[in-house]
Amino acid sequence: MSSMSTAPVTAGTLEVPDGRLYYEVRGQGPLVALVAAPMDADAFAPLADLLAAEHTVLTTDPRGIRRSVLHDPHRDSTPELRAEDLARLLAHVDAGPAAVLGSSGGAVTVLALAQARPAQVHTIVAHEPPLLGLLPDREELLAREDDMIATYRAGDRLGAGRKFLANANIHLPEEMVLGMFGGEPDPQAAADEHFQYLHMIRGTTRFRPDVAALRDGPTRVVVGLGERSTGEVCDRTSRALAAELGTSPTMFPGGHIGFAENPPAFAARLREVLADG
Repeated sequence: MSSMSTAPVTAGTLEVPDGRLYYEVRGQGPLVALVAAPMDADAFAPLADLLAAEHTVLTTDPRGIRRSVLHDPHRDSTPELRAEDLARLLAHVDAGPAAVLGSSGGAVTVLALAQARPAQVHTIVAHEPPLLGLLPDREELLAREDDMIATYRAGDRLGAGRKFLANANIHLPEEMVLGMFGGEPDPQAAADEHFQYLHMIRGTTRFRPDVAALRDGPTRVVVGLGERSTGEVCDRTSRALAAELGTSPTMFPGGHIGFAENPPAFAARLREVLADG
């Protein structure tokens, strides 16, 4: 299909005070950035190719993951630090102000960005941010998260993966669970997983957004939610955030990673959302 043709990609690195960020740019037109945490730039490649027909599209590996290398690999990755990275990348690409889609941990990143650097982003789409602190049962959820991290630290990768899915209230067939968490990952995937469990998850899920700043600031804040995420923890957190902002979630096709499950449908929906701004 011609619509799935791969757009030419310019890859680059940007030095930051505590490391080096990897990024990719495609297409031309108004700037759209696509970010996740812990997922890297490659996860967004199909969506980025589709959007590149009418947008300059920025993707990046988040700090500490894959090609974005930190001087101190044991430094925690907070939403505030990832937002500062994104602000530097947006300034470096110099095609803004931008629209930014953040997925999961990346949704928390873009909320922090809209609070700290509203002049750089005219619209953020925070797709399923795992903001456990917004939920009434947060103490139990955070305790279960700590137990999951302890399980991972103890060397039980499969057990930690099972707890990750259970905590998220995501139900998968056993063969899929074993495929995701049962084997021995390649060295890079193992390093990224280690960084996620030990240096990324806690700061991300415990982030408390400044709701007043987001609600009253100049940046348009859209809370995205997958149509197939009903009942999952990120369905609850997304609805809780939207309620605090006085809005409703904007529905997207697919589930928690709908952008990767069905890039053409997700791209069409994202275009509609951006056109409404």
